[in-house]
Amino acid sequence: MLFALVGFAFIALPLIGLIQQVSWGSLWTDLRTPEATAALRLSVICSLWATALSVLFGVPLAFVLARVTFPGRSIARALVLLPLVVPPVVGGVGLFYAFGREGLVGQYLYDWFDIQLTFSTAGAVMAETFVAMPFLVITVEAALRSMDRRYEDAAATLGARPMTIARRVTLPLIAPGLVAGAALAWARALGEFGATITFAGNIQGRTQTTPLAVYLLLQSKPDVAIGLSIVLLAVCVAVLALLRDRWLGFR
Repeated sequence: MLFALVGFAFIALPLIGLIQQVSWGSLWTDLRTPEATAALRLSVICSLWATALSVLFGVPLAFVLARVTFPGRSIARALVLLPLVVPPVVGGVGLFYAFGREGLVGQYLYDWFDIQLTFSTAGAVMAETFVAMPFLVITVEAALRSMDRRYEDAAATLGARPMTIARRVTLPLIAPGLVAGAALAWARALGEFGATITFAGNIQGRTQTTPLAVYLLLQSKPDVAIGLSIVLLAVCVAVLALLRDRWLGFR
């Protein structure tokens, strides 16, 4: 019990320390400063785009990993989930050398289509998608593996086509896992820092999302930085509380 209390205190005290530093009387004013509003607006836009891209590409990827047997599937799964454990800065460096102006793919995007992803809002979305998509993939894959496939078999026996089965049987059955994965991916994208600042930079109004603004404002405008931190903390607590009972099954 003593070690449990120490462990709880180790997690809780930094959060309590942050909360007690909030200037509650001026919080709304701090959050309405140009730096804060620009960062919050950009964070919402980029995180929603990252979540949409994670769903678009992550659901088919989770289906392949869960249902399709092919050589090297375990290696493919490890690579897909690697952003969960690799330092985000390292991910940002990888993105830079893959999609930067002189990167593996980025050089052709720039030479052929005049597209430069670094130091752009699209680059911030890419960085957030890179770190967020594995959360959706691992959640949806688990839902696909645990679902009762007899409903799909029954639909196939009745003559339903694969796309019809996926749309009317599979997706409704894994909907809780899909919603949970999307929520986790969105929260992760909203709080992304390392890959974004490494690949997209820290340009106000273009790539400066809320975590980057907190880092920049902590010295010059600490009240604004703390206010933004509280917003991020509240969002994370809300997501975890929402998922806890309804989708993750914790009590």
